[in-house]
Amino acid sequence: MHRRYGRHMAIITIANSKGGVGKSTVAVHLAAWLHEQGHNVTLADCDTQQSSSEWIREAIPEVRAVRLENPDHILNELPGLAADSDYVIADGPGSQTETSRALLLRADLAIVPCKASMLEVRALAKATEVLRQAQDIRGGIPEAVIVLSMVGKRYRLTQDMKDAATALHLPLAKIPMTLRQIYADAPGQGEVVWRMGSKARDAGNEVRSLFREILPQAARRSSSKKKR
Repeated sequence: MHRRYGRHMAIITIANSKGGVGKSTVAVHLAAWLHEQGHNVTLADCDTQQSSSEWIREAIPEVRAVRLENPDHILNELPGLAADSDYVIADGPGSQTETSRALLLRADLAIVPCKASMLEVRALAKATEVLRQAQDIRGGIPEAVIVLSMVGKRYRLTQDMKDAATALHLPLAKIPMTLRQIYADAPGQGEVVWRMGSKARDAGNEVRSLFREILPQAARRSSSKKKR
């Protein structure tokens, strides 16, 4: 998917103007995974609930966590954070269009979690309107990818779902995030799933595989370090 992109994806926004789709779960686990690959990572919590910054401080205190409370802070401070980090993961709000717009005007990549149903995918047409505006202004940037989240274990991606994603002109990650209780338990325990023992092994493998699919260059950098 993103293998064709030569530009470094320094600022990655987790974006969907609809709440309850797993944005904080993706943001915290992505920040933790990138840290474990040997990267210098900052998590920018731009949601009023501020749950992802509290979660990452418990789970991976080595990851810098900052809170950006309004669009002006986002526009002014994200470039500086990116200059001091290999990756900035920005956890976007479940509403507040202006905050979402500011994030997308600074992001290199937008990961768009979406529940796996036709109603949710159709709703993305409205949810991604701000993404389209940012891409128009910035000549196609940020790149974007849909990640299906909270997917039932017996779920099969239908052709209708594929067609709906295609109509949005957004790539769809091959690896979905399955609906698992362990993802819901992780923030309460202040952990990421691959540190939660054997009961979380499948979830840990799943989410790491998803990140390797979306950001293969981030995993390769770690591999090359280990060979030295």
